[in-house]
Amino acid sequence: MDFGSLLVQQLINGVSLGSIYALIALGYTMVYGIIKLINFAHGDIYMVGAYVGFFAITTLGWGIFPALLVSMAVTGLLGMVVERLAYKPLRHAPRISVLITAIGVSFFLEYATMYFVTPTPRTFPDVFSSAGITVGGFVVNGQQLLSFAITLVLMVILTYIVQKTKIGKAMRAVSFDTETAQLMGIDADRVISITFGIGSALAAAGGVLVGVYYNSIDPLMGIMPGLKAFVAAVLGGIGVIPGAMAGGLILGVVESLVSGFLSSTFRDAAAFAILILVLLFRPAGIFGKNTQEKV
Repeated sequence: MDFGSLLVQQLINGVSLGSIYALIALGYTMVYGIIKLINFAHGDIYMVGAYVGFFAITTLGWGIFPALLVSMAVTGLLGMVVERLAYKPLRHAPRISVLITAIGVSFFLEYATMYFVTPTPRTFPDVFSSAGITVGGFVVNGQQLLSFAITLVLMVILTYIVQKTKIGKAMRAVSFDTETAQLMGIDADRVISITFGIGSALAAAGGVLVGVYYNSIDPLMGIMPGLKAFVAAVLGGIGVIPGAMAGGLILGVVESLVSGFLSSTFRDAAAFAILILVLLFRPAGIFGKNTQEKV
């Protein structure tokens, strides 16, 4: 395969991987946009979603799409429960307290999962044909097509919810000014809870897609993708939904190119090098605006 062909194939692989990062990054950026919280337990929510999908397929015998829907529903509910129990009581506490709580929730989800399902990695069933399509000599396999399609549909639905629905308008109002939104009759607590639910459901979709794509899941699978999704959110402009989408795709493409042309050993290093460069030269991200914050 010549350089041009390899480049195009790596771009295809990168967009497929980046679409999954984008789904996870959306949860980070939605929660941050509403309450300025970096939810470091979000990667473990994604892991729980992968396990719910796994058991729906292997135990209940469901297909990929019903399993995906039930995973999103269960994990969305879990996100709302975590918000109510762990974060809501600290709504007015110092941010460092909330950050430490998020790390604690992350460890709790990881080791609770280990207790119930054991630390042994599970092989995700082959629920989607690996055969794909060939376009101009380049192969897009079935798992990549599935990731493209589901990610595109979910992002369109999310955009519609945020821009066109009543709850979406309430989310934007609370994000802009929580106190004023409450004075106008918006239940900010309910909006924040729903935001956690939507973000967690999207992460669950990413978890199931990763299981389908890599055919393996384990209780610690959320650590690195969760951190990389955070990098994607910062790259695009944390708190900005289109930024999370763009950041995830860019990060996936960069990782794929590094793996294809240098070494897979450096793919994780490339992700965090991007984070350092963004913080140095464009702290607000690609779509973010520089604002001054009083602390």
